[in-house]
Amino acid sequence: MIERHVSFAVLPERTADFERFFVEQYRPPVLELPGLIECSLLRESERADRYQMVFRWETPEHAVAWRMSPVHQALQPALSELHAGMEIVAYAKVA
Repeated sequence: MIERHVSFAVLPERTADFERFFVEQYRPPVLELPGLIECSLLRESERADRYQMVFRWETPEHAVAWRMSPVHQALQPALSELHAGMEIVAYAKVA
């Protein structure tokens, strides 16, 4: 299993748009992909403009397939308009 955390510094005036984008546009196509275990969106408790998308995939290849998919690529311009920066960290389950 691989878990990917994508942290976002969302533009403060766009937080509601970001959440709506995740629920309505980003998450639905991810849920249809083989190998996905979980996909969720977290908001930091103390900073309302900091979010993490958390993905759990059966294999690293499944994660790569999502990142390389035409759907994912098509969503990137709209996603980029909602944040001021992002960071991706991948974790391998060890215990």
